[in-house]
Amino acid sequence: MRWNASGAVRRAWRGSRRAADGLLAVLLAPRCLACDRPLDAPTRGPVCGACWDSIRPLPPPLCRRCGEPLASWRVTILPEAPAAGSGVHDAAMQDGAPVCARCRAPGPIAVGRAAGAYAGALRQLIHAMKYDGREGLAAPLAALMRQRGAEALDGAAVLVPVPLHWRRRWRRGFNQAEALAARLGLPVRAALVRSRATSPQFGLPAGRRDDNVRGAFRPARRRRARQAVRGAVVVLVDDVATTGATLRACAEVLNGMGAREVRALTAARAASRRP
Repeated sequence: MRWNASGAVRRAWRGSRRAADGLLAVLLAPRCLACDRPLDAPTRGPVCGACWDSIRPLPPPLCRRCGEPLASWRVTILPEAPAAGSGVHDAAMQDGAPVCARCRAPGPIAVGRAAGAYAGALRQLIHAMKYDGREGLAAPLAALMRQRGAEALDGAAVLVPVPLHWRRRWRRGFNQAEALAARLGLPVRAALVRSRATSPQFGLPAGRRDDNVRGAFRPARRRRARQAVRGAVVVLVDDVATTGATLRACAEVLNGMGAREVRALTAARAASRRP
């Protein structure tokens, strides 16, 4: 009988991992970051399998431009492509693409997608990454974004993370948008700078969020970053989209820098309709 070395190695690895999980569970009693229950398999990360499984994709149909779940397929359909130079992305004007009421007017973002709703385990994990310094969560969150945001990433040339003001970045120690973008598998360019500090968006009424970030972003001084955007399909990356005001403000600057098309991909979306 032929000995399968690779199979023996896999079995040995699984056995040692189970032993390590048991030892860690007894000695350290680690708990899931999302549900705070004891972890059965701590070597697989700080989040239990049940919590990862609870993060469901946003239910279709989705608005093509912002990614908001729509009530039904009986929705507004994008019209024919406008004349050249109108400021509206031709790629977003595809027959049969549904849009929400807010996106019927031309906007700076052609396609918007998110990995899931900003609720439950996903919200807990994003908070842990941003406010508790759990930067390692960026890898599994980015894996969800790649899977569920394929439409935004398809054919894109470069990723641009939404920047933090330098003071907030210094206090936090890292930019969560950069951490996510670095794990999405495409070139990343810091093409934008947040030129002034703004109030946190989550503390403002929806009607004031556009005013809060208007004029808060400008092109980076690095020539290489600016060149990467010119004529390219660019994907903005951030952790959460709520009203989309921050993403729109960034997209307007990128369009002014000569981007061929700007899309948006986030880990979560504060959607009005839940899965």
